[in-house]
Amino acid sequence: MTINPAFSLLELIDTPLDLRQLPETRLPALAQELREFLIQTVARTGGHFSANLGAVELTIALHYVFNTPDDRLVWDVGHQSYPHKILTGRRARMGTLRRKHGIAGFPKRCESPYDCFGVGHSSTSLSAALGMAIAAEQAGSDRKTIAVIGDGAMTAGMAFEALNHAGHLKSDLLIVLNDNDMSISPNVGALSAHLTQLLSSRLFSTVREGGRKVLSHVPPMLEVARRAEEHVKGLLIPEGTLFEELGFKYFGPVDGHDLPTLIQTLRNLRALTGPRLLHVVTRKGKGYQRAEDEPVGYHGVGAFDPACGLKPAKPGAGSTYTQVFGEWLCDMAVQDERLIGITPAMREGSGLVEFAQRFPDRYFDVAIAEQHAVTFAAGLACDGLKPVVAIYSTFLQRAYDQLIHDVALQNLPVLFAIDRAGLVGPDGPTHTGNFDSSFLRCIPNLVIMAPADENECRQMLYTGFQLNQPAVVRYPRGQGPGVRIERELRALPVGRAEIRRRGRELALLAFGSMVAVAEAAAERLDATVVNMRFIKPLDEALIVQMAAEHPALATLEENVVAGGAGSAVNECLAARGLAIPIRNLGLPDRFVEQGERSELLAECGLDAAGVFRQLSAWRATVADTVADA
Repeated sequence: MTINPAFSLLELIDTPLDLRQLPETRLPALAQELREFLIQTVARTGGHFSANLGAVELTIALHYVFNTPDDRLVWDVGHQSYPHKILTGRRARMGTLRRKHGIAGFPKRCESPYDCFGVGHSSTSLSAALGMAIAAEQAGSDRKTIAVIGDGAMTAGMAFEALNHAGHLKSDLLIVLNDNDMSISPNVGALSAHLTQLLSSRLFSTVREGGRKVLSHVPPMLEVARRAEEHVKGLLIPEGTLFEELGFKYFGPVDGHDLPTLIQTLRNLRALTGPRLLHVVTRKGKGYQRAEDEPVGYHGVGAFDPACGLKPAKPGAGSTYTQVFGEWLCDMAVQDERLIGITPAMREGSGLVEFAQRFPDRYFDVAIAEQHAVTFAAGLACDGLKPVVAIYSTFLQRAYDQLIHDVALQNLPVLFAIDRAGLVGPDGPTHTGNFDSSFLRCIPNLVIMAPADENECRQMLYTGFQLNQPAVVRYPRGQGPGVRIERELRALPVGRAEIRRRGRELALLAFGSMVAVAEAAAERLDATVVNMRFIKPLDEALIVQMAAEHPALATLEENVVAGGAGSAVNECLAARGLAIPIRNLGLPDRFVEQGERSELLAECGLDAAGVFRQLSAWRATVADTVADA
């Protein structure tokens, strides 16, 4: 085997078993090689960057100490899982990261036995790991279960539900809290590291438990000892108080880039049982100065030159739908002081940076807490404010009950700006917004809009904001067709579609991003194109008109066909007893894997060529059926 001298150690590691053969003294050098390999790889493929650089030493230490994959290692979200992938047999395939037919950007069970749980959404690791710990108990196995969760993910209620349950059950579970939101704090030094190793050692644990047994016969003395222990630990490691109250033994904080301390502490903790939590402090972007200085900007990146860093956006480039939303939000905030902007930890991704800077008193980042975001908005609306919830389609799934029970049932005027509706591309199936039309349109009181272009997105946001009921504007990732955006804001007539093109052979009823695709295919199909605009309420009168004027209809949407906008059209026709050939085009009844958005649309037959091909074949079948009749 030829060894690249730049990665002489890394290329010897195909599995964690190989890693565990290395002397511990070689691990810092391995970490340096792994970090450089990460920089070179992600610079070519794009992906999550700063969080992965910060997790290099922690990943090495976990696989070095624990017997993975027999010991279960569960990552939360997966933003920091690239070092894990590299060390578990996927180094040679990292050049395919997040590409079509390549390896996923998140842990995925079918990809590797080392990916024991598939993730992509935040705050799931503790519940999954607890389930695995209980399964080990049920099987009589002594395997260990470790969950790695970031400080941001700990803000979600689901994480605390799991902590509460785990502390109650006293299960054999180790939680590693990867705290990367701060630089190394003052108490993470030699003394703190020494104390953590001491507190996690088997000797200390044995003495502590033995002392408790002796003192249990003298209850007043046991209480004095317990309070003394908590007082001393509280002075040295005050962060642990909450976790101790929930039933966990807390250890830390420790420097997450200090491999000797990490490894010794993890060895000590491996020998213990019951619920334990190790607080590890890491630095996002570690080893790449630009990412250390700007960890948010380097959180998710496209391809770039490591020597030059990320390039600023080109002036004059077309606006994305996210930018259109951000500009509208600021314009609307100037007009109406009741407007409140809310995001569940997606300020940059949802386009709220300028709003947060200009209107700090009206901007609320509620952290990774989508359920709270929606009910918080409901409370604001109850007392006369006008909340706008900026949220990705895939994350709105997490607040479905709150949307129904707290907003729609009470008919409260909350506007949902749903970004990333439809296919998202490289982030893959965990982040696709393929289902929102289906799960939203069945909810009473909700107005649902899908813009055909950037300007229509702006006007729909204004329309929804003016309504005295809950409203949704769903828009895709990236840029639209490139139409001119009107500064003037005007409300669209609710439930009214528009005819974009006249044809004779077929009527294409297109929703949102599919309008441009329908227009591109319509000339060859001799088709009428209708920009439906509203998924709910539908323009039923125009649908009936199209059915009367054309021999067949087709619906197009960037949502799954099952229960989507096309299904609503079918229901409209059926309710009126109108029997007309109709074809529903949309996303398939399967999870669409990662790739560029344009590649995935073509794969699903939702580009212009695919729409023409499908409808031409279908129309021929319909003609043959009519002729036979």
